[in-house]
Amino acid sequence: MVIADRYVLDDLPLGQGGMGAVYGGHDKHLDRRVAVKFLRFPGGHDEELERRFMREARILARLEHAGAPILYDFGTFEQRLFQIMQFIEGVTVADLVSEHGPLPVPWAAAIAAQACAVLSAAHALSICHRDLKPTNLMLCPDGSVKVLDFGLAMLREADVTQFTRVGQILGTPAYMSPEQIQRGLAGPRSDLYALGCVLHEMLTGRQLFIGPTEYAVFEKQVNERPPEIAGVPAELNRLIADLLEKDPDDRPADATTLYDRLQPFAVDLPMLPGFLTPSSVPSPGRMYARVVGRVLP
Repeated sequence: MVIADRYVLDDLPLGQGGMGAVYGGHDKHLDRRVAVKFLRFPGGHDEELERRFMREARILARLEHAGAPILYDFGTFEQRLFQIMQFIEGVTVADLVSEHGPLPVPWAAAIAAQACAVLSAAHALSICHRDLKPTNLMLCPDGSVKVLDFGLAMLREADVTQFTRVGQILGTPAYMSPEQIQRGLAGPRSDLYALGCVLHEMLTGRQLFIGPTEYAVFEKQVNERPPEIAGVPAELNRLIADLLEKDPDDRPADATTLYDRLQPFAVDLPMLPGFLTPSSVPSPGRMYARVVGRVLP
């Protein structure tokens, strides 16, 4: 299939989510690999999904950060909205944990710290992700991390529309903050709570709060405190406990504060065979970042 007379889609989707399917593709005009995200209407036209899809495109257009995918194009094909995005090679953190098991402390901290850098940029633009989870974090072969899927993101403080139907809570129960569950509201510290759930999962190899139903998971998110993780430094256990405080005011102040607390653990990273490019291969991205890091103290 060719859309917009230039994007040739692969036959099978790379993945499917709540709003649509993502295909690999080729841009004939610029001769490059792209990702094509189609909005799918499960039961006919859906204005709510359409608004969210368009809002995601506006957010990606504003969020210029190396840790977020680049939006190249946006349009309509056969009455279906589509986004053309940067094609990202890598493995999701969900697949990484599934295949590797619990991650070494330095890698869990490094992945979470990179996510913090993206959240810091997003929150500065009053963008809250609202659906941070292992499937929305991708580890690339050079060790960099991309934050994906801003489909539930909130664009600005004035944007209070919840885009929910009666009785529906948007998000993924295993990573939703208590305030999202109880009041349907999310702020920057809600993203930090979700990242705390992800960090705990990376270190243990399993989801923190599980249950037979969504409501059982909601009950645990609101009332249960996480156990300490054996074999993890006490200070990192304290940090996770702070991230998973039920009251958002008791969590770290912002993503930058969290980044600073994670950095001491993101040292002496071991290799992850099968997931990363060998360390002997130069990474242009890391070369650039190292020098940029020296520009300002």
